[in-house]
Amino acid sequence: MKKSVARLALMTVFLLPLSACVVIADGDSDHDRSDHTKIERHNRDGIAGLSTGMSRADVTSKMGTPDFDDQLTDGHRVLFYRTQRKHGDGMTTRDECTPLIFSNDKLIGWGQLALDKL
Repeated sequence: MKKSVARLALMTVFLLPLSACVVIADGDSDHDRSDHTKIERHNRDGIAGLSTGMSRADVTSKMGTPDFDDQLTDGHRVLFYRTQRKHGDGMTTRDECTPLIFSNDKLIGWGQLALDKL
């Protein structure tokens, strides 16, 4: 009986510290979330300061490189900037972005409703 208690005590001393070690590596750490949150806020603030008629060069100068850049067959160009998090996978998808729509290199609108009207 004394040997069992002694073994249990030793196992507790050696194994207890190990049981508290947990590593989570899912690509969505607090640091990643914080970075995405800053980018999203920056993009939302930037979009709030846009006005129709701005040139694409002025918009990209203010906003930076878009997450996606689509040239449509009808001559419209759509730049997508990440503005909200929907998936915790660490990847940026179009449904997490706000589209900025250009015609003849001039900003004509933004948002999903404006894109849907094309």
